Amino acid sequence: MSKEKYAIIDIGSNTMRLVIYLMEKSGRLKEIENVKVVARLRNYLSYDEILEEEGVSVLIETLNSFKEVTTHHELEKVKCVATATIRQAKNQKEILEMVKNKTGFKMRILSEYEEAYYGFLAVVNTTPFEEGITIDIGGGSTEVTYFSNRKLVNYHSFPFGALSLKKQFISGFTPTSQELTLLKKFIHDQFSQLEWLQNKSLPIIAIGGSARNVVQVHQEYISYPIAGVHQYMMSNEDLVEIDQYIQSLPFPELQRLEGLSKDRADIIIPAVKVFKSIMEVVNAKHFALSRKGLRDGVFFEELTKNIGITVFPKVIEESFNELATDFTIDLNHVFHVTNSAMIISQLLNEKGLASINKVDSLLLKRGAFVYNIGAYIDTEASSQHTFYLLANRTIDGLLHRDRLIIALIASYTSKSSFKRNVAPYIQWFSKEELVKYRLLGAIIKLAYSLHATRRNIIQAIDLCKEQDELVFTILCKKDWRPEQYQVEKQKKHLEKLLKININVHFESV
Repeated sequence: MSKEKYAIIDIGSNTMRLVIYLMEKSGRLKEIENVKVVARLRNYLSYDEILEEEGVSVLIETLNSFKEVTTHHELEKVKCVATATIRQAKNQKEILEMVKNKTGFKMRILSEYEEAYYGFLAVVNTTPFEEGITIDIGGGSTEVTYFSNRKLVNYHSFPFGALSLKKQFISGFTPTSQELTLLKKFIHDQFSQLEWLQNKSLPIIAIGGSARNVVQVHQEYISYPIAGVHQYMMSNEDLVEIDQYIQSLPFPELQRLEGLSKDRADIIIPAVKVFKSIMEVVNAKHFALSRKGLRDGVFFEELTKNIGITVFPKVIEESFNELATDFTIDLNHVFHVTNSAMIISQLLNEKGLASINKVDSLLLKRGAFVYNIGAYIDTEASSQHTFYLLANRTIDGLLHRDRLIIALIASYTSKSSFKRNVAPYIQWFSKEELVKYRLLGAIIKLAYSLHATRRNIIQAIDLCKEQDELVFTILCKKDWRPEQYQVEKQKKHLEKLLKININVHFESV
């Protein structure tokens, strides 16, 4: 697939963004440019809902600066979408004409439904959630959806956002206690109008810059050890703690707070109040971030229109297919290794030497798929590269903890290297879980050694227990001596975990 560039301009009430994507060989859209301007168009919308002349000038000037970038990238077709402020402006027809005449861009004003739908579409195509509540708080509106079985069930667009709430309720840079009381009551009353939000006890998946800043502040606050904000999870208690922390800071310190964009310092408090309120109304225990939002949803619709679907059947499978393409994974080889690993795990279960359940088997399959993927970068330090790549790369459909588990299994070489890798995250797991992940890693390592020459010579694997040792019998279709050499080197890891000697007998069919 030849590489193509795609661009979108997102005209929000607080910020305007130009994002340029490059389509990689896997079909994944990789962001290569992200130009942001804090235009705050909402501040130019008069009380009688007219976008004032100064606001229109800011809009035109910003679009023309974006045009210089798109011209440099030789982009002829650029999507240009506008949300709440332009949608609410009564002079939108005149604005559309001026934009077209003075910039050449054809601006599309998204309806409330479209804005909510594109956010939902981005969430279900890039996260593991089958059911949940999405919230996208912009500068001038807040879109909320409820989805079940990855299908949109309900949506609503509220005519308030972080910027408009600041303008309506907060006179200074930070709110007084009286202003906070009025703000919280207003937000709670708004959400309480929607019966389909009440006590759903589902995760809240938040979209947009304010949500991203909340997550970034929390990650800095707890010294979070791995990269990435997409699919990051916070508890209700975490959100309350960050709310209290942000409110405790004087405004100059808030502007310098790590993780918080300086231009959001004056609107982050009302945004957090919105998140806290919807958590309370929904009775949610978890707050998750989707870094993918409206812009991504627009492209999901565009890029899938020829295949008759907009919601991917399996997010995680799409992600692993991308990994296979990006790192040139030999799928035929992976298939045979995975099959051998599954047989070994089943034999160990049958002999009462392991208790590998369905969840463990899924981890085994995924770990085998990306085992030693770091060899793509450097074979000498492949284990270290494998762990770093998988622990820090965003994998749509895998929450951070699950991603780390795959990284630990797929990079397994020895107990000592495993302990080094897991050290910063040791509080995330129980001792029993860590032993299980080492076992899965050792099984995959043995399975890979059985296919060391990639000739797929294994016909059958059997296991019996004889006194104080385990005996694997490997039936092979061709000469097996290269595989035997590797197996003898690698079997020690499984021996240490099972606390029993292992003999491996190779036989020709």
